[in-house]
Parts: sequence; C-alpha cells; structure tokens
Amino acid sequence: MESSNSDKIPSGNVSDFDRKTELKFFDDSKLGVKGLFDAGLTKIPRMFINDQHKTHTNPVSLSSPEGVPIIDFKGIDKDEVLRSQIIKKVGEACEKWGFFQVVNHGIPESVLNAMIDGVRGFHEQDDETKKVWYSRDSHTKVRFSSNFDLYKARMANWRDSLSCLMAPDPPLPEQLPAVCRDIVMEYSEQVVKLGLTLFQLLSEALGLHPNHLKDMGCAESILILGHYYPPCPEPQLTLGTSSHTDPDFFTILLQDQIGGLQVLHEDQWVDVPPIPGALVINMGDLLQLVSNNKLKSIFHRVLAKHVGPRISVACFFRGQQNSTRLCCPIKELLLEGNPPIYRETTINEYLTYYYSKGLDGNSSLLHFKL
Repeated sequence: MESSNSDKIPSGNVSDFDRKTELKFFDDSKLGVKGLFDAGLTKIPRMFINDQHKTHTNPVSLSSPEGVPIIDFKGIDKDEVLRSQIIKKVGEACEKWGFFQVVNHGIPESVLNAMIDGVRGFHEQDDETKKVWYSRDSHTKVRFSSNFDLYKARMANWRDSLSCLMAPDPPLPEQLPAVCRDIVMEYSEQVVKLGLTLFQLLSEALGLHPNHLKDMGCAESILILGHYYPPCPEPQLTLGTSSHTDPDFFTILLQDQIGGLQVLHEDQWVDVPPIPGALVINMGDLLQLVSNNKLKSIFHRVLAKHVGPRISVACFFRGQQNSTRLCCPIKELLLEGNPPIYRETTINEYLTYYYSKGLDGNSSLLHFKL
C-alpha cells in the first residue's frame, strides 16, 4: 500500500479507533491486504483483529488420528465394482465430515500448478495494472477485491481475491487478466468435468439417478475465486478466512503447500493438510438443504501465517442465481419419519441472504429452517 494510505490505517489497539474511516482508506487504496504487507507493516490494522474467532480460543487438532478422508478416483470409469466402492466412500465422507480430498481425479498436476502460478501472477503484478480490476460490484464477471463483506463483517480477513464467474455466461477471453487468462480458461474447463462427475457420485450416494442433481440445475453456475493470503506479521490476532460454510452445492478447492485450512469436526478444528496433486471437496449449504441434512455443510476456516503467500483456488458450483427454480429438500429423500427440515427457496434468495450478513460465524441455513 502506498505510504500515504498505510500511515493513516492505525495498527494494534488504538483507543480512538474509527472503523469506518479505516475501512474506507483500505478500500480506496485498491491494493488489498498485499498492499499492507508491501508497506512493511509490523502490526496489523485494528480492522483485522479477530476477537470472535481468535485462533487460540478453540482446541486445534494438529495430528488427528482420524483426518479428513482421502479418496482415490483411479479407475472410476473402468470398473463398476470400484465405482460402487468409491460412491460409498464419498457418501460416508460427506455425511460424517462434509469434506474429503480426492486424488487421481483426472486433472493433470501440471494444470494445477499452472493455476496456482496464474493466481500468484495476478496478485503479484504491478499495483497500477492490478488496480484496474478492483471492484465491489458483485455483478462484474471478473474482479479483484479484498473481503466481499468488508463493510458488514465484524472483522476483516487477511486475504485478497480474484473472482471469475465462468458459467453460465463465461467472460470473453479479453475480459480475463492477461497474466492468467489461458490457465483460468483451461482450469475452468477441466474442473467442470470433475464437478459433473462429483454430481453423479453424490446423486448415487443419495440413492438417486446419476443425473438427478445435474438435472436440478446444480451445475449451471460456476464461480472461481483465486485467493492470495500474504504473510501476516501477527497471525495470532487474525484469520485468513473466518469460520464459515460455503454458499453453493459443493466446492472444489485447489490449495498450495503452505497449509492453514481447517475443518470443524466434532467441535474440534482439524487440519486439512496439503497433498500434492490432490483437490479438496466440501459440501455447501445448498446440498445440505436439498439432501435434507443427509450431506453436511461444515464450518471451515483458514489460519493466517507468518509464512506465505498462501494461494488457493476455490470453484463454487451453485446453480443460476436468476433461476426461478425452487430449491427444497428432494422429495425422494423424504421418507416416513423424515419430514422436510427446510422451506422452499431460490438460489437468488439464499445468496442474497448469505451475502447480506457476511461471514459472521453463523450458518445461513438457520434462516431457511421450517
């Protein structure tokens, strides 16, 4: 961040803290958290101090004997017996953890590495070039921002993001940043194929026709977020991403080898360690809703760290926001003794509510319970 702005953002515990002024200076810089790091700050601005979710207030399992499941997709299209076993593992992981890591998923490791490099390249390009992409207009298909809920959340997160809405109406190639244009398009194409496979597996895990979730329109909208977590001078005071659940059917996450992702399992934070070539899959609120709580959307967070930058790429499969199709528990799952838990809603109503409240540590699903 330019010194003229960083000097005006107070650090640490400041008695005359003016949150609105601090947020505005930060936002107007258009340089994000990386701008603060580049300015050489040794203490984080007060707007980032996380009193609600301090990392040391909850027990953390660094070496849980039972970690997030790892599922191998090798041979899934060649062996029906193996496919059935994988479907069973996916179903069990999504019911118990809401998370799993997948290996041999079909996306070459070279593409994964190039996508990480592309996101890094965008965030580390010169300030004036990057500023052009800065926007808080959620209707912009491609934009750079820091903290979508900056003016709503109780505290800001130590993270910047590149947002690319890749479906249903993808941006033209020239609408993507040149530094990562080709790889964003290639990765998007590949991750959609994997997403469609996952929808089939999840449908079958629920005892439904393989195309059931796809035919519901669950795969019609794809949002890719390229996150950049700079090194933090006081990581114990903030978070890279606050505790939250995801506003989609499921998320495919690519993470580098820095680590920091944690999932809340049985009231304990459990690390999701990076595995070279693996992707992290987690269920979103909308899949928990339509499965009537069969598949779980679980709270997760990202720790801030002294080391970095940490880079991750989250791909959200969430359905078209402007669709009038109702989203509600699937009737085939509503057996006797299992009445619907959630009311009917639409993707637009759900997303509007989710983004209106920001990452406040509470599940948006509570708002839609009967």
